Amino acid sequence: MKWFAEFFLRLRGWEFVGEVPAEPKFIVIGAPHTTNWDFVLYLAAVRHWKMKPRYLGKHTLFEGPFGWLFRRWGGIPVDRRQAGGVIGQVSEEFAATEEIALVIAPEGTRKAASEWKSGFLAIAEATGAPIVPAGVDYQRKLIILGEPIRHDGAVGVTMDRIRSFYEGVIGKNREGMGPIRVREES
Repeated sequence: MKWFAEFFLRLRGWEFVGEVPAEPKFIVIGAPHTTNWDFVLYLAAVRHWKMKPRYLGKHTLFEGPFGWLFRRWGGIPVDRRQAGGVIGQVSEEFAATEEIALVIAPEGTRKAASEWKSGFLAIAEATGAPIVPAGVDYQRKLIILGEPIRHDGAVGVTMDRIRSFYEGVIGKNREGMGPIRVREES
């Protein structure tokens, strides 16, 4: 399916811009996320950049007969009730893995949100992994992978660099695009 997604997008004039960081561990934030079609572009990007992305999922997804499948697809089970919380669990996964590209959609929804979820900043701070912004620009037909951004704890500075990357990146449904800010900036 990934090869078909990449072939289909190239046929329709889409281009891929940027490179996967040389670093073995990083956090990819994808935005704007305004439509289910973003998943097709995600599949094409994964194939194009030969990435093995990981994602976070509620621990119950990994139980039962299909748990193995979610793990095979790169899922990391997290239990919000567990001591240390999600950040602690993700930090453990980063420490136990030689290579990881954790993909997060910080908007948390396809609708316009008043702010982004800031978990990606907390994970970056806890693990020391850089944040790699990724954008889907429907207006220019670009799938963009940005340069790694180090988060040193200064939320405003990091978010300014992230906002700079996303300036001019237009999602499929403009009404689904909210401001690029996290609660910690208020």
